[in-house]
Amino acid sequence: QVQLVESGGGLVQPGGSLRLSCEASGSITGTLAMGWYRQVPGKEREKVAAISRHGNLYYADFAKGRFTISRDNVKRTLYLQMDRLDAEDTAMYYCASLDGAGYYSDPKYWGQGTQVTVSS
Repeated sequence: QVQLVESGGGLVQPGGSLRLSCEASGSITGTLAMGWYRQVPGKEREKVAAISRHGNLYYADFAKGRFTISRDNVKRTLYLQMDRLDAEDTAMYYCASLDGAGYYSDPKYWGQGTQVTVSS
């Protein structure tokens, strides 16, 4: 079993930045891919970014150039640096441990989510 706990969400003004963190515990190793997803009410959860076992990166088109995913395997922590945020980035953000080494793998375990609200 894997436990994932996100933090770092909050209220930010348009153009601002936030850094999300996801601490992993339990039966997890640094050999699996991990990712960030987001969801707004009434819409499907969408993939934001992912990082493979070997550090290969995936970004959704809306995240390219603004968001940066990274991981610290020693700390068992996944990060998402989000810059130049706008109102459309408002969502619940979820961390996921993927079911494989590649960033294309399906999510297997989820965190509880952290809310990001972009508003003036």
